Amino acid sequence: QPIPFPSMVLTPLSLIKSLLLLDISSNYIVGEIPPGVFSNLSKLVHLDMMQNNFSGSIPPQIFHLRHLQYLDMSSNLLKGVISKEVGSLLNLRVLKLDDNSLGGYIPEEIGNLTKLQQLNLRSNNFFGVIPSSVLFLKELETLELRDNSLSMEIPKDIGDLTNLTTLALSGNRLTGGITSSIQKLHKLETLRLENNLLSGGIPTWLFDIKSLKDLFLGGNNLTWNNTVNLEPKCMLAQLSLSSCRLAGRIPDWISTQKDLLFLDLSKNKLEGPFPEWVAEMDIGSIFLSDNNLTGSLPPRLFRSESLSVLALSRNSFSGELPSNIGDAITVMILMFSGNNFSGQIPKSISKIYRLLLLDLSGNRFSGNIPDFRPNALLAYIDFSYNEFSGEIPVIFSQETRILSLGKNMFSGKLPSNLTDLNNLEHLDLHDNRIAGELPMSISQMSTLQVLNLRNNTLEGSIPSTIANLTNLRILDVSNNNLSGEIPAKLGNLKSKQGLSSHSLEIYSLLDLSKNQLSGQLPASLGHLKGLKLLNISYNHLSGNIPATFGNLESLESLDLSRNRLSDSIPRTLSKLQELTTLDVSNNKLEGQIPVGGQMDTMDDPNSYANNSGL
Repeated sequence: QPIPFPSMVLTPLSLIKSLLLLDISSNYIVGEIPPGVFSNLSKLVHLDMMQNNFSGSIPPQIFHLRHLQYLDMSSNLLKGVISKEVGSLLNLRVLKLDDNSLGGYIPEEIGNLTKLQQLNLRSNNFFGVIPSSVLFLKELETLELRDNSLSMEIPKDIGDLTNLTTLALSGNRLTGGITSSIQKLHKLETLRLENNLLSGGIPTWLFDIKSLKDLFLGGNNLTWNNTVNLEPKCMLAQLSLSSCRLAGRIPDWISTQKDLLFLDLSKNKLEGPFPEWVAEMDIGSIFLSDNNLTGSLPPRLFRSESLSVLALSRNSFSGELPSNIGDAITVMILMFSGNNFSGQIPKSISKIYRLLLLDLSGNRFSGNIPDFRPNALLAYIDFSYNEFSGEIPVIFSQETRILSLGKNMFSGKLPSNLTDLNNLEHLDLHDNRIAGELPMSISQMSTLQVLNLRNNTLEGSIPSTIANLTNLRILDVSNNNLSGEIPAKLGNLKSKQGLSSHSLEIYSLLDLSKNQLSGQLPASLGHLKGLKLLNISYNHLSGNIPATFGNLESLESLDLSRNRLSDSIPRTLSKLQELTTLDVSNNKLEGQIPVGGQMDTMDDPNSYANNSGL
């Protein structure tokens, strides 16, 4: 990380009154822009401040630089609104404010900038209507307003801006249809309207715009005409028609688009096999998830020299994966989950050196998992919900961060050399046939955040060294045959992100239920301040409920049922302001049920049933 400069470093610049061009981009300058700097720089023509950490609002002095032709303040932390005074920058050709936290309305005065060729306001918090005054910007080539909260309709006469090459309005809340004036934009190369609330039909004249290269319409409420016989006059590089109600076969006209690099037809009602002609087009990214496609995959698909993303999840593909899948050496992402693929994973898959993500979950793959190269880049592996068997495989990439092997038929012990995966954050082996004890070596997996071993046949005690996993936020060993006491050191699972952290978006859970654990509940568990769910039900625990449990300030669910706990419920539980579920039934508790706080809402008699003395 470079050393930040305070924004005051700019102050001496105000002395160079003859300055015409100032480029301070990508310098990690931090803080508010000193307002005085620009008062004297009245000759400035080109000002580039992009990619710093400037905060606060845009100083009004910048809008007084009447010779300014180029202004780029993108990728900073600027907030506030764009002042109406922006309308006095009459010589401006380029205005880039994207990637900030600017908000409010886009001012009508933007229409005064009649020499403007580029207007980039992407990734801010602008709301309201796209001002009709943009229609005065006859020189405009790029109108980039993606990822804001703009609403109402696309300006009806946007087609009057006949110099537009890029019209990018995606990721807003725009309604209405695709205005017919867009067909007048004879220079248009990029049209991005995806992820809005647009409705109505998708006009076929879009494909008559010869210059068009990138067309993104997915994620709206638009409807494709499945009966149309299309002969496009354009040559697209990128096409997204995700969730556009396409039905039947993948449309044949796509085969005419020889330059296609990106194709997204996900979330439609497409059926039939994966077309051989799509495989032959050598497309870079193919998204066909959430359709009704069937049959097996053509081997030709994996002889492509450009394929990098292949997403086919939640279809009805079947058969074995082609044995030459490893020929696709450029692939980075393979997502095949929720299909009917079967058979073994081809050994050649381990040859794909650039593979980062491999999701084969929810199929009927069986047999053993091939060894992956330890020096590969594969970080995300999900083989859960299949029919794999044999010992748990351990030859994975050193880069593995997420390893999900749950709901298979793996057997044998937990391998001790899982510790070789020294970047592993998420290990999920739930619902297998794993036996033996929890290996002591598990405590060396210091990067682990999630450990899920539920529904196996593990035995022996929980090693107290598990407390060394200070990044752990989910530990689920429920429904095994673990015995012995709960280690008091579990209360030490605290760190910047562990079970006792305060990070609200991070879910944290400790589930030891349905084992043979005995002894007392350790008072130290009260240190786990970030814990949201604690379940120790269905064990043989005795003694009392520690008063320290009242310190579990994030706790939403507490289940201690079906043990042999005695004494009274500690009054401190009334301090738990997040608590919504409590079950202490089937114990030997006595005395008064605490009142006050959330305890007053815990009035379901079943939560306390079968405690003779409560």
